[in-house]
Amino acid sequence: MKFTVLSTSLDPESRSAWLASLAAAQLGALGHEVTHLDLRADPLPPFDNVQGAGGCYDHPAAARYHAAIAGADGIFLAAPVYNWGLGSGARALVELTGSSDAERGLHGAWFDQPVTFLISGGLDHGYLSHGAFALGLMYDFRCVVNPHFVYATSAHWDAPEVPGEWLAARLSRTVGRGVDLAARLRGRDYRSVWEL
Repeated sequence: MKFTVLSTSLDPESRSAWLASLAAAQLGALGHEVTHLDLRADPLPPFDNVQGAGGCYDHPAAARYHAAIAGADGIFLAAPVYNWGLGSGARALVELTGSSDAERGLHGAWFDQPVTFLISGGLDHGYLSHGAFALGLMYDFRCVVNPHFVYATSAHWDAPEVPGEWLAARLSRTVGRGVDLAARLRGRDYRSVWEL
C-alpha cells in the first residue's frame, strides 16, 4: 500500500518529526511505499487562496503535498501541540491542500482519507489537544480518523530520536492499526465533496 507521512513542525529539534521518521521507517520495513514530507525541508507558501499570478496554488510544494495526500491509501500526520492545539504547520497544510472550488478546478486532497495522528506535546494531560483538528477533518473532509494515536512528551524519549520502551511499543501498535484501517478502507469507489 501507499502511505504518506507528514511532518508539520517547523522546530529544528522537533520530537513530532522524530515520530514521523520512525513511523516512515516502520512502514517501509513492512514493505509499503512511503512518501515522507517534512515542512522544514519542503516548506509551503503562505496561504493566500490565489490561483495564478504566483499565488499559493502555483507553488511547487502545493502540488507535491496535494498529490502525496490524495494518492495515499492512508495518512500519518505528525504535529506538535502548542497552547492546547496543533501547531500552525498542520493547519496551513490543510488550508492549502484541502481547498475545494469546482469553478477553479480545486478538490481537497483530504477527502475520505484514513488519518493517524502522531502528536508531540509538553504535558501529559494535553493528550487530546488534537481532538478539534481531528473532528474538523472528519466533518469537513469525511476523513476516517484512527482512534489509536501517539501522544508523546519529552519524558517518553530515552535520547534524541530514541523512543523509550513505552513509546516504541505505542508507535508500533499505532502504525499497525493505521495500516489495518487503510487496508480495510482501500478500494472504496466513491469520492466525497465538501458540503454544508
